[in-house]
Formats: sequence, C-alpha cells, structure tokens
Amino acid sequence: MKNKLLSLTFFLIFFCGLKQHVQAQDKNTNWTPLEQKELFGYCEKRFLINDLKIPEDKADKIGEIDYWATLQKIKVQENTNDTFATANEVEAEVMKKFKSLSLTTDQLKTLVDRRKANTFSEPCALVTLNYNPIYDTAQKATLLLSFKTKYRKDLISKAGVNGRQADQLLDAEVWKQKEANTIAKISTTDFNRIRKTVEMYNMMERKYKLVDMTDQQKAAAIEFLKQVQ
Repeated sequence: MKNKLLSLTFFLIFFCGLKQHVQAQDKNTNWTPLEQKELFGYCEKRFLINDLKIPEDKADKIGEIDYWATLQKIKVQENTNDTFATANEVEAEVMKKFKSLSLTTDQLKTLVDRRKANTFSEPCALVTLNYNPIYDTAQKATLLLSFKTKYRKDLISKAGVNGRQADQLLDAEVWKQKEANTIAKISTTDFNRIRKTVEMYNMMERKYKLVDMTDQQKAAAIEFLKQVQ
C-alpha cells in the first residue's frame, strides 16, 4: 500500500508539474529611482558588458547617467527642475553624456536605440522567476527521489555527465525549485522578490561550479533540466 501511495505521489508530481508550469516575470513600472538603478545593474549592465563589449567602468557610468536622468525627469514632472523644462531636454543631455564616454559608433547607436525603445532597466532572465507551484508542498527528500527516478538516466546520457555529477545537478535543481516557490510568495510589487531571485540564480552558479563540469556539459545539463521547471 505504501509503495502504491509513493508511486501515485511520483505520478502526480510529474504529470501535474509538467502541466502546471508557471513563469512569473516582474514588470512593475513603479520602482523607486534607486530600485531602477539596482535593476539596471542586474540586467542592462550585464548586457552592455557581455553583448556590447563595453568596459565595466563605462557601463557603471552609463548606469549613473540613467539614474541621473530618472531623477531629473521626476523633477520635471513635479515642476521643480530648475535646469530642464521637459523630458526631451533631459534626453538631449543624456545623449551628450553618452557621447562623452568615447564609445564606438556601433556601441553608441545600440545604446541610443535601446534607450529610445525604453528597454533600460527592464526585467531580464536573471530577475525572472520560474517556478512550479506543484513542487511547493512536496518534501525535498521525496522530490529529489522522484527527480532521480525520472531524470537521472537521461541526464547522464544527454549531458554526458557521470552518476555523481547527475546527483549533484539534481540536488541543485530540487533546491532551486523549493527556493523558487518560497520566493514566489513575495509580492510582485516588492523589490525583494527580484533581489531574492538574483541571489537564487547566483547560488545555482556556485552549485554548478562544485559539480566540476565542462562548459559544454553545463550547457547541456541546464537545457535538459528546463523540462522539470
């Protein structure tokens, strides 16, 4: 009887889990200027450094310019800005500040285009919480056993890892699933939800390093584990 109940638990976890995948991305537009600056550091700064190849010191300066512009526009809205009368005047000054950073033509164009498209300080993968509510009430030990039963063999085969590595990866994945459900209880209007999400992903990176995989194995493992989210 006990084995039948355990089998039923596995079935419900896997069937309902895969069918009730939930993705939550915070798109709150009312963050404070300091929170917007923090969000810039999580998302746009990484894009500037990794994709546009802008040095970190210049990326930080771009973030400061963006923060400065936010404060200036608030003063414009409140009719307390002694320097600028409109938001367009603020943007014109932003462009001057950007040009003073000695960026390449392509870097500057992309930077300007992204600003015009209003993609600065928008949510990115690092602050996007993926969670499955079906895993919330499952005990960690039970969830880990069910993951190993269903995914261990395929993980070893498709990611090219050994059994020990697969167990470490699945343990990390279960930790993430449980942590994500805890974070999901935080209101989407609370910036701590974003901070906790970033902390979770950073911890996962540290857990991956402990597995001692090649970059190719890591990429394959992450791709495979997406199906259990």
